[in-house]
Amino acid sequence: MAIRTRPAHRGGVRRAWTGALAAVTLVSTALTGPAVAASTASGGHQATQRQLDAAVGNGVPGALARVTDHDGVWNGAAGVADRTTGRERLPQDRYRVASITKTFVATVLLQLEAEGRLDLDDTVESWLPGVVRGNGHDGRTVSVRRLLNHTSGIFNYNSDPEFRQKVAGDGFLTHRYDTWRPEQLIALAMTHPPYFAPGSGFHYSNTNYILAGMIVERVTGRPYGTEIERRILRPLGLRATSAPGTDVRMPRPSGRAYSKLLSPDPAAEIHDVTELNPTVAGASGSMISDSADLQRFYRALLRGELLPAEQLGAMMDTVGMGTGVPAAYGYGLGLLRQELPCGVEIWGHSGDTRGSVSAVAMTRDGRYAIAFNFNADWAGDTGKVVEAEFCG
Repeated sequence: MAIRTRPAHRGGVRRAWTGALAAVTLVSTALTGPAVAASTASGGHQATQRQLDAAVGNGVPGALARVTDHDGVWNGAAGVADRTTGRERLPQDRYRVASITKTFVATVLLQLEAEGRLDLDDTVESWLPGVVRGNGHDGRTVSVRRLLNHTSGIFNYNSDPEFRQKVAGDGFLTHRYDTWRPEQLIALAMTHPPYFAPGSGFHYSNTNYILAGMIVERVTGRPYGTEIERRILRPLGLRATSAPGTDVRMPRPSGRAYSKLLSPDPAAEIHDVTELNPTVAGASGSMISDSADLQRFYRALLRGELLPAEQLGAMMDTVGMGTGVPAAYGYGLGLLRQELPCGVEIWGHSGDTRGSVSAVAMTRDGRYAIAFNFNADWAGDTGKVVEAEFCG
């Protein structure tokens, strides 16, 4: 899920499952329609519903959660999906899942390894000659494995200040429909020095997964989105999940997505950012899904339905996440592990993009899971929601 050891960036690392990794400033916002929906939780989900209500009370227009446990399925919601119409959030609403995309991409690469078509220890240079070069970057020293677990040291293109303002700040309104080629995003990253020598540290970088998507295409001859659909979405029947390519629209049903475009001012204007060209995130965070599909995917993954035991073991072989990050957290190959304060171990990922913050977490056996979404990017605490559900 949302993780970082250096300044935050868009695309999935501003927020963690708990406040140990990233603090979220909570602000109040006047909304059209009811600010907080009446609590519908019962039994063990009351704490979760309270956190959804609290997120809306602190500025999120609408929050949505789905829990699966031994009692079945519980759906919780607060606030609105649309500030103009006042339409409430629905359990089947689709949303941009941002960096949750990384788990799908990593799964495809691990399937390719299981088929003998690549090796995790192959260098990036061997698949993408000359692509990772410049300012100390060298693809000959970076393995596919180091891309997937963020130990490559490659600079995160989202952290380029000018680019960040263009795609997430004031420039978003002008550039929201721009198409970005993976080569452009990699070239931007190469204008900055690496964070460290490959394998000597951890730094979450979306550039790693742009490269991973390019390797999928080089190995298979098909775009990463096509391979995800062919290998994961169709076999599992995930009809609400898609890799939208350049399509700026959201499929129905879905609500709206809202952003203050990086403004620190609590009174800043709220913009509808629902439409955007997802190539700005590409293989690092472009996908759309709903809560039921996310749970189905991660459950199938953790139960070995998508990967042989060897590749699943590699995916779940976690590394530490840097200075200042508690040992309770570990990052595998597109998969985050955390031991909660109450002792429960959970696996999953989160995502953060313009107007949408999402998370999915479940126990190792897949029997107890939560997936949820906030339709705003300036408020809300995903960690509190997760802890409320699993720890009460």
